[in-house]
This record gives sequence, C-alpha cells and structure tokens, in this order.
Amino acid sequence: MGNRGMEELIPLVNRLQDAFSAIGQNANLDLPQIAVVGGQSAGKSSVLENFVGKDFLPRGSGIVTRRPLVLQLITCPTEYAEFLHCKGKKFIDFDEVRQEIEAETDRLTGQNKGISPVPINLRVYSPNVLNLTLVDLPGMTKVPVGDQPADIEHQIRDMLMQFVTKENCLLLAVSPANSDLANSDALKIAKEVDPQGLRTIGVITKLDLMDEGTDARDILENKLLPLRRGYIGVVNRSQKDIDGKKDITAALQAERKFFLSHPAYRHLADRMGTAHLQKALNQQLTNHIRDTLPGLRSKLQSQLLSIEKEVEEYKNFRPDDPGRKTKALLQMVQQFAVDFEKRIEGSGDQVDTYELSGGAKINRIFHERFPFELVKLESDEKTLRKEISYAIKNIHGIRTGLFTPDMAFETIVKRQIAQIKEPCQKCVDMVINELVNTVRQCTQKLAQYPMLREEMERIVTQHIRDRESRAKGQVMLLIDIELSYINTNHDDFIGFANAQQKSSQMSKKKAAGNQDEIMVIRKGWLTINNIGIMKGGAKEYWFVLTAETLSWYKDDEEKEKKYMLPVDNLKLKDIEKSFMSSKHVFALFNTEHRNVYKDYRQLELASESLEEVDSWKASFLRAGVYPERSVEVEESSSGDGQIHSLDPQLERQVEIVRNLVDSYLSIIHRTVRDLIPKTIMHLMVNNTKEFIHSDLLAQLYSCGDQNTLMEESQEQAQHREEMLKMYHALREGLSIIGDISTSTVTTAAPPPVDDSWLQVTGMPSGRRSPMSSPTPQRRAPPGPPRPGGRAAPGPPSRPAVSPDPGPPPSVPSRPNRAPPPGVPSRPNKGSPAHGESPQSSIEG
Repeated sequence: MGNRGMEELIPLVNRLQDAFSAIGQNANLDLPQIAVVGGQSAGKSSVLENFVGKDFLPRGSGIVTRRPLVLQLITCPTEYAEFLHCKGKKFIDFDEVRQEIEAETDRLTGQNKGISPVPINLRVYSPNVLNLTLVDLPGMTKVPVGDQPADIEHQIRDMLMQFVTKENCLLLAVSPANSDLANSDALKIAKEVDPQGLRTIGVITKLDLMDEGTDARDILENKLLPLRRGYIGVVNRSQKDIDGKKDITAALQAERKFFLSHPAYRHLADRMGTAHLQKALNQQLTNHIRDTLPGLRSKLQSQLLSIEKEVEEYKNFRPDDPGRKTKALLQMVQQFAVDFEKRIEGSGDQVDTYELSGGAKINRIFHERFPFELVKLESDEKTLRKEISYAIKNIHGIRTGLFTPDMAFETIVKRQIAQIKEPCQKCVDMVINELVNTVRQCTQKLAQYPMLREEMERIVTQHIRDRESRAKGQVMLLIDIELSYINTNHDDFIGFANAQQKSSQMSKKKAAGNQDEIMVIRKGWLTINNIGIMKGGAKEYWFVLTAETLSWYKDDEEKEKKYMLPVDNLKLKDIEKSFMSSKHVFALFNTEHRNVYKDYRQLELASESLEEVDSWKASFLRAGVYPERSVEVEESSSGDGQIHSLDPQLERQVEIVRNLVDSYLSIIHRTVRDLIPKTIMHLMVNNTKEFIHSDLLAQLYSCGDQNTLMEESQEQAQHREEMLKMYHALREGLSIIGDISTSTVTTAAPPPVDDSWLQVTGMPSGRRSPMSSPTPQRRAPPGPPRPGGRAAPGPPSRPAVSPDPGPPPSVPSRPNRAPPPGVPSRPNKGSPAHGESPQSSIEG
C-alpha cells in the first residue's frame, strides 16, 4: 500500500481485538465483515476459496450454501482451521473442513436443500491470508426444490438483510458475466441497502464462459450501470477444473494470463483478478479502521471514565480483610438510614414516577383512606332515627316523657364513637405495611451482601411489628378517652337550645339554594361503564363534581355538557371488577329507588387505577355522597317501627337528638382525624427512623458473626472481577491506540458516479430495462463489420467506447437511442484506433 503507518493498522487492531477477546469482553470495534451476495451459482464460494488458496467449501449445482458461513481470516505463521462448534479441534486437512461444513449444515437443515439462518463460524489461520471477516451467504433463488418451504425466496432475502443492512458491512456483489447484469440479484440488493454505492464492490465472474463474440468491457470500465467503487473481474475454476483437482495457485496464474491475453481486458489487467480484489478489500478494511479510530478512542475513554470510580474501590480489595468488612458494614447501615429517611420525608434522589410510595403513600392513607373509612361508618338516616326513637322510648320506660332525655343522646353518641376503633386500627395496619415495603425497597441496594440484607430486613421489620401493639394500644386509648366523658360544654357543640333551630335553618337554606357553597370539589376523567353497546358502549368523559351537582362533558374544555346530575339522595357503592376488564368500578345510586341517569338505576363509573377510584370516593364524601352501608336483613316495617312517626312530640325529640349527635360526632371526627395520624407518626414512623439511626448497628453486631454477615454474593464477586478485567482491557486498548500513528492518511473514496440507477426503485420506460436486451453487457469481438449486428430490439452494444480516462458517461440517459448514422458497428475493437471514435457517441 506504500504507507507504513497504514500497514500497521490491521495487526494493531487485531491486538486490540485480542485484548478484549481474552477476557470475554467486546469493545464493539466495528471491523467490517464482507458479505458475499449474489444469485445461486454465481461463483460466490469460489471467490472465497481463491482468497484462502484452499479447496474447503462445498461445491455443486443448485443451492449449495444453505447456512451463512462466517469466515474469519487471520494471519498466522502456521496454517490450520477451527470451528466455533468444535472448540479446541484444529483442522489441518481442508478436505475435512469441507466435510465438517457439510455435516454441520445437514445437522440443522436436513439433506434435502433446506436452509437455516444460524451461521457456521470458521476461522482460518494462514500466512497467505489477510485479516478479514467474510460471510458467505446462500444464493438468492426463486423456486423451492426438495423439502424447501414455499417462501424460500423470502427466507433467504431476510437472512441476507440481517447482514447487509449493517453500515460496517461491505457488499461483494457477485454477478456472472454470462447473464444480464440488469437482472443481477446482487445489484438489486445493493440498490436497496447502499443507495450511495459507498459499500458496494462489484465482482464479475465467469468472464471466460461468455458467448463467443461478446465481452464485458463496458461493465468493467464502469460505464454500464456504474458503481462508485467500480467492478472487478475474476475468473474462477470451472467445475471440470474442480473435479480434476486443479490447484488454486495454477488457477490464479491462469486467471492472470486470461486478462493479459484477452484483447478486450488487457488494458484493465492490473485492475482485474483475485489478487487485486484482495488488495481492494484490504485497503477498504484499513480505511475503515483509520476512520473509526477517533470515535473508538473516545468511546474507550468514556467507558473507562464511567467505571473508574467503582474500580477504585476494587483495586486493593481483599475479601478476607476484617477492616474492610467493618467499614463496609458501617457504610451500608448509614446508607440504609439515609435512604429510609429520604423515602419517608420525600427528598429521595431516586423519585418513583410510577406509583406512590413511602411518605407520599402514608400521607394518602392519613388524608384520604382514613377519612373515607370513617365516613363509611355513618349510619343510614332512617336506621339512625329509628335507633334514637327506640332509645328515647326505652329511657322513658312506662312513662310518657315530656322532655328529651340526655341519656338517649349519650347512648347513641357512645355507640357511634365505639365504631371508630375499627378504622383506626385499619389505619395503623396500612401504615405498617407501607413501612415494611419501604424497608424492603431500601435494602435493594444491599444485594451484594445477601446475608446482611436479610438480617437487616428482619431486625427492622421485627421492630415495626413490636411497635404495632403499642401504637394500636395508644389509638384505642384515645377512643376510650373520648368515650369516658361526653363533653357537652365544648365550644363547637351546638347545645340543646340550638339543636332544634338548626333543622329549620338548614331547610330554609336548602330552599333558598345558597350559591356560596357551590364550589368545585374535583375534576377529572372517568369512564361511564354501564352504557349499552347499542348506545355507544363504555365511554370516557370529563367529570366536574361540586357540592351540589355532578356534571360531565365531552372533553376537558368543558364546552359541550353531556349531563348534570344533582347529588341529593345519592350514595355510592363498590362494583365487583369484571374478569374481562382491568378497570376498577364504583356506582352512584338513588336512595329513593329512582333512576339516576336516563333509564339507568345506577351510574357506573370506572378508572384504570384503584388509587384514582379511592381518591374520587373521598371527593364524593366532601360533596355529601356517602358509601352504602352493608346492612343486615332489614326489619320489616311493622307498626312498632313506624310508631315514632305517629307522635309529633317524639318526632321533635328525635330531631333534636339527631342534631346533637351530628354536632358532637363532627367534633369527635375532627379530633380523631387530627390525633390518630399524629399518634401513628410518633409511635411508628418517627420511632422506626430513630431505631435505624441509633440501634440498628448494635443489633447487627449482637446477632452473630460479622464475617458471615458480610459475605459477598457470587454475583457481586463475579461483577467485581468483570469490572477489573474491563478496566485493564480498556487501559490496554487505549495504550494500543496510542501506538498507532495518527499521521497516516486514509485513501480517499472514489469520486461519485451517476448512480441514479441505484437510487430508483423502478426504471422508467425510457431507460434501459432488464428486459430491453438479453445481453446488454456484451460486445462484438475484433473482426469485420457486421451490418446486421444491431437488428435486435434495443442496442446490444455501444459503439466507440474509449478507455481513455475522462468523466464517466451518463449511461441511464441514453437508452434505446439509435446509433449515429454511419457507425453501424465497431471494427478492429481492441486496436489502438478504437479510441478515435466520435465523442458524441458516448455522451448521453
């Protein structure tokens, strides 16, 4: 190549490849692999054998290459071959290599012409080869034979595309000279994957088998269907030569002699033949390495930078050093404490964007789930009034009471307060579950020490469970304190005097329709789930909930209102989730058994997430829409149940007690909603944080042997080993790249040619089409003029082709043009006079 620095690139990059291969790491060096593509029996395998100089590939007619053969040529003083599937076995005899390829092909594809995309990997070590990676691919075929599937053409095409679409893959487009070049399968593939022609090298085989009187000179001079990198002609051994065991060295000499002696090719002889093709590929490989060196260097540097900090800890690592284990234990406990606090306080460096967790989930439990559980306890109005009337009558006993008894109020209030214990305990349970989940999430960083992780989870979880009884006891104590004394002197309590006035004021207020209280409580998307398919099916709407109405619109612009539903007399209930649906559903229904919406007794609303449904339920509570109570079988409306409605005095007393109970319970609910979260925070959450900060380390030390506790997982030990190997390989790789002279100059790519034929998906009718001429590449041999030589439809040859260098002709622009008058044929082709033809004849 005449450039010493360039010649050193391939062996140096091989050293770089070896540096990573030795440790099983891949630096993605992006060395080109050269895919040999072409039609069936185009001579692809013969080209590869000429590179190696040995007979080692299966030969024959029909489809012979039925699996991709990845052929790695490696320069080595000794000559042998190795298969990836026969590791450690060296093949000295290349006949055995061919037999192994055939056997391995049959193993996967059967013996009747089936194909497989699984490649066979073969390495050939020889002093006579260049460092290249070549891929011999099955030839493209049209008609299935044997037990081949009907879509054999598509299977082979898909297999080819896996290789040729890669930017680092050179295309050796092999086309036989004895068939129409415009119909070449190889050039058709090249047109698709390499429209600029930067990666495609044309190879013309079987030049010695062309019909007598024709040649491929126009193609080899890159004037017919030109490629940017041009065409290189080769002459392979015939089947007769192969059967006669003709030596490849002799075949290469015969090839050289053919080009030097043929009148149409002798002026191109230095640019033809297998030897020149090898040089062209080697130069392309070297250019690619030179072009990718800057990017490779920066890639290795960035990889080294990214692992340097982690590797720094591993450099002086001694697994059995007790000092290291103690230090690691301290660091892990401190890290766990910091992570736990961050997750609870909400300042984590790794914020979960998919779901609520840690402190945010606990906040939602306190302010949405817990209030919702409290409101669910509220008795049905009819049932509550019945209980009050029974209490009043039972307290009066045999006498008819003139005054509303205090005891009725206290009895009802205490019974209502006692029911609060269950939601309070449920709130503690939900917070405990979230704390345990948070501990589990925080210990994920301790995966490298599985014993430590397990022990730490056990200790902290056990502490949380121990605190559970204390927290629940304290919560129960708060409720018992409320039960112990009913404070009717509370500032917010309406008192007996005001109880009766309240009901009349409320009824007046409702009649007047006080607009001040109409405020938007919530907006959002919900799906109406129970609309029949005939009426459009389930559909999503934009809902707006106020203190008095529930409205829904077509979209969130709120221009097209679909319906407005008053929330009076509405209640909500859960609907069991259908196995066909992933949505969570709840329903609104009328307590007076009326239709809620058009012909529907209930309005089923659905959302994708349970959190969204719970949040909507909490919003409905604020609007006065309460959940349905699961009532036992209701008592039949006997005369005893209706007796209170017959006594106006009893009715007034029931109303007064009802208002007193409402007032006092609202005070209790406010107190409980304030104190229970505070109690849980103090006794559970804050206490757990303090325990982790102050007592966890001591508990870990007291639980047993620290050496056992700090044993690494196998995965961590393997990861550390891989990181150290990668670090050293990257360092060595950068050192090797530093040895390469950056002053080497890459060989410039050939100038662009008119490759419009490559960039069009179909040739227009005015251009030379594949069917316009059976042999457009062939030329007449030297001899007397043949006036009838152009009688065939479409010109079979072009007159006056000059070998002198000059701008390439615009071939696609001159199809089907009649030759200039007076130049019917080209006499004395190949003689020095052939360059004197009129220039106009080759300009389109």
